[in-house]
This record gives sequence, structure tokens and C-alpha cells, in this order.
Amino acid sequence: QVQLVESGGGLVQAGNSLRLSCASSGRTFSRSYAMGWFRQAPGKEREFVAAIDWSGSSTSYADSVKGRFTISRANAWNTVTVYLQMNSLKPEDTAVYYCAADPDYSSFPARYDHDYWGQGTQVTVSS
Repeated sequence: QVQLVESGGGLVQAGNSLRLSCASSGRTFSRSYAMGWFRQAPGKEREFVAAIDWSGSSTSYADSVKGRFTISRANAWNTVTVYLQMNSLKPEDTAVYYCAADPDYSSFPARYDHDYWGQGTQVTVSS
């Protein structure tokens, strides 16, 4: 059974940084999956944040995080870990952050019916 497990969330002051991680588990998870990050703030719909293709050579970002967030990944022989480096954090970045996996990189950012989702990690940015 495939699982995605996020970590690295927490409470930070505005202007500071956090790095989120999402690690895969399960023998059937393929390193060829594209990975993405989404977030959902209280009372709002889930929104796309960033995505990366299987090789790490292509990335995409929501306009609201361009220049502040960086997505990257590490493909090991038995697991994939995707990172989200978040700099210059703002109170409006407060949300639960989820990672997702999909065999089709072009499915990001428009689609939300990805094969696998993590359980989410809370990020809270205080002003």
C-alpha cells in the first residue's frame, strides 16, 4: 500500500522559512510519478502550490508563491521524497499543506484527482 507522509510544518513568524518534506512508502510507488504540493486554508478551497516532474527538470508554481517557494525532489531506489522550501513566509501562507502524486505531470495544476495524497501538515505564520 502506497502512502505519502508529510512533515516539517509548524508555527513561524512572518518573514521566516520552513521546509516541508513528503516521503513515499510502499513497494508499488514508482519514481516516475510527478509530485505536487497543495494547501487549504480554513474556510477556503484547496489550491495548487507547486509541482515537479519525475526527473526534477520541470517545475511549476502558483503565482502567489513564485520567487519565495522552491520545490525539489530526491529519488532513491525505494522511495521518493519531495521538498517544499518556503522562504519569506506571510500570514496568508497559513494552511494545511498536502503533497500529491500523479503519473502525469501535466495534470498539475488544474486537476485534483491525483493517485495519492498525504494526510497534510499544518503551517501557521504569525504576523
